[in-house]
Amino acid sequence: MKLADKPAGAPASRGNDALPGAGGTGKPGAAPEFALINLLKAVAAQLIVLHHLAFYGPMADHARPLLPEVMDWLGDTARIAVQVFLVIGGFLAAKSLSPDGQGGLVDPRAALWRRYVKLAPPFLAATLLAAVATAWAAAWMVHDSISAPATFAQLCAHAVLLHGVLEYESLSAGAWYVAIDFQLYAALVLMLWLAGRVADRRPLPWLVPCAVAAGIAVSLFYFNLDAGWDDWAPYFFGSYGLGAMAWWAGDRRRSGRAVALLVALAVLPVLAALVLEFRGRIALALAVACVLFLFGRVRTLPSGLATSAVSGLGRISYAIFLVHFPVCLVVNAAFTRFVPAEPLWQLAGVLCAWAASLAVGAMFYRWVEVPLGRMVRAATTRIAAPVWTGEKVTLRS
Repeated sequence: MKLADKPAGAPASRGNDALPGAGGTGKPGAAPEFALINLLKAVAAQLIVLHHLAFYGPMADHARPLLPEVMDWLGDTARIAVQVFLVIGGFLAAKSLSPDGQGGLVDPRAALWRRYVKLAPPFLAATLLAAVATAWAAAWMVHDSISAPATFAQLCAHAVLLHGVLEYESLSAGAWYVAIDFQLYAALVLMLWLAGRVADRRPLPWLVPCAVAAGIAVSLFYFNLDAGWDDWAPYFFGSYGLGAMAWWAGDRRRSGRAVALLVALAVLPVLAALVLEFRGRIALALAVACVLFLFGRVRTLPSGLATSAVSGLGRISYAIFLVHFPVCLVVNAAFTRFVPAEPLWQLAGVLCAWAASLAVGAMFYRWVEVPLGRMVRAATTRIAAPVWTGEKVTLRS
């Protein structure tokens, strides 16, 4: 199953700085955060939860007569909210790996390992939770959203983030995205490392942006037109690359001409691809990239209830993304087993599952994601040494 680009069938489910999770400090008010990114992640995460509630499970089917148009929109169109995560992923990966848009990674393996140990521990914990929730729900209802019991090989494939590539059924509705995020990050790491090797201390500041722009074009003109590639990074690189280009173009230290050239490199291939075959998800990715280019670097300290709420939801959104499917599955099963199949009761179940997803996500963030992150960072301090080298070269026209 894929949220983003093909109809969901059976269930399938940044470091934290790219996936829905916030790339902040983990402590409210500890440091300025990207205000717009927190807002985008918070809203997109809610849409994904509601999409799965509308698409999976019998509660939404029973409640649909009350809100047919809303349920239809959530069950279909709302899934393109994943494009927000893809673009933000590229934006923050560029910030982390190459803030000036040039090659120079000393050890790509260390960068990839750091990424993996950010992604994998909470993901594996959530995967085990999903396996337990599936067995629990199966005792209360029979439904297409319930997977077969997890096998050891299936769990191992999830552990190495290759379940889609190896054609194992995903155990949760966000599992596919975690694997794709790692692939996309690896693709950018490889580009930066190769660019550094090609430049070999020569000032070639446009090499990386041109390579990423070429990757965007190849993705949108070929791979993204064939859903058979949707377990692989090239299918999604158009959106991810737009995010990276938005970070580099948003550097206010660049000359106006350099910014204009970066924007052209990013936008023109996308517009041409949309003329060739219009895709709403790609148009949304372009819109998000433009917003990030204009306002993505704006930082704010939480001040006020609304700002604090958005910041908190952005911070825990990766946890919500990971755990919402098993939570929704269990609530669906409980309302199927114990509650009348009447629209108002079942709509209450949908709202209950939504609220429970937020609550469990907050608990998962506090008691699983953050402690696991600390433990893994402590255990991998040596591996996490700096991997950047080379002189900074600003893109000039």
